[in-house]
Amino acid sequence: MAWNEPGKGDKDPWGNRDDKGPPDIDEVVRKMQRKLGGIFGGIFGGGGSTSDTGGDSGGTMGFGLILLVAFIVWLLSGIYIIDPAERGVVLRFGQYQDVTEPGPHWHLPTPIERVEIVNVAQSRNAEIGYRSTTGRVGSTIHSESLMLTKDENIVDLKIEVQYRVKDAAYYLFNVRNPDLTLRQMTESAVRETVGQSDMDFVLTEGRSEVASRTGSNLQGMLDDLQTGLEVTSVNMIDVQPPEQVQSAFADVVKAREDEVRQKNEAEAYANDIVPKARGAGFRLIQEAEAYKSQVIAQAEGETSRFLQVMNEYQKAPNITTERLYLDAMESVYTRSQKVMIDVDEGSNNMLYLPLDKMRSMTPIIQNNSSANNTKNYPSSSSSSMGQRPTDARIRGGR
Repeated sequence: MAWNEPGKGDKDPWGNRDDKGPPDIDEVVRKMQRKLGGIFGGIFGGGGSTSDTGGDSGGTMGFGLILLVAFIVWLLSGIYIIDPAERGVVLRFGQYQDVTEPGPHWHLPTPIERVEIVNVAQSRNAEIGYRSTTGRVGSTIHSESLMLTKDENIVDLKIEVQYRVKDAAYYLFNVRNPDLTLRQMTESAVRETVGQSDMDFVLTEGRSEVASRTGSNLQGMLDDLQTGLEVTSVNMIDVQPPEQVQSAFADVVKAREDEVRQKNEAEAYANDIVPKARGAGFRLIQEAEAYKSQVIAQAEGETSRFLQVMNEYQKAPNITTERLYLDAMESVYTRSQKVMIDVDEGSNNMLYLPLDKMRSMTPIIQNNSSANNTKNYPSSSSSSMGQRPTDARIRGGR
């Protein structure tokens, strides 16, 4: 229903105006202020006043309290807490001011100051040559993994770099994208290291050295650009020749392993035979030294005996000569089985006794006698075998 419907009276919301012109804006604003002042005055002032002056005063007081509460809340919004693994970077109108340590802090609230929280204890990683999926080596990125060596060969290398934030301010402001920058620097550092090494060195014993040199070069470049990052470890995940030559390279590796195995076997044989040869040589030397000492001692003894005999000969030549002759004959006839008997001249009867055989049998008879005292011998030979015959005395001159 229209407000000016005929028969319903004058319902003009702006009041009865004779001139029928537009409403007074100032009057409308004053009415709204009075209404708001009455509402807030009733809440904070314990009841509003009907007069215009009282309403304006209560409204102003309530609006001031609201502003005070809002200001206090705004100040309290500047309180923040930094965890032990984090650092806070304070910015005032976007400009760096300070780095705060772990604990509670306060800064001028927004929009004057704001705080950027950076986790400096988190271990981050960058993968070069591959992308991992669920903790495993996933797809290979050939544009990153294929690298040229010093001897103009190509290797397929995958490497992982673990790093953390060392300086939060440098990390936020010195480089636009520090993580991407580190990845690119890592690829550059590993290509430089591989380019200074031979293929065999990279594929075999040089893996740890390549990783170490890559980490040193990478850290130097990061420090030069003041990225605020620190490399904690560089791990070579895998290094292989290109797929086209892997079979040939496998044969080469097998041949190298056979060479190493044969060298080890040869060294084991040498370690076994050399000590034996040294021991045998030492034994021969000792035997030669003993023989030498024996011969020298024997010669010295013979010399001493000869000198003693010569001294006795000078004192009594005849006696010494006869004694030497008898000793020589005794030495000769001791080894002979012949028995010589001195028989008086003119005697024709000679009793034959096999003295040579009796001499050889005497030790056997003595042994049998000691073993069996009851054994009897023939009576015809008991007188001749009862005792060992003695050598006849050698008479006569030379």
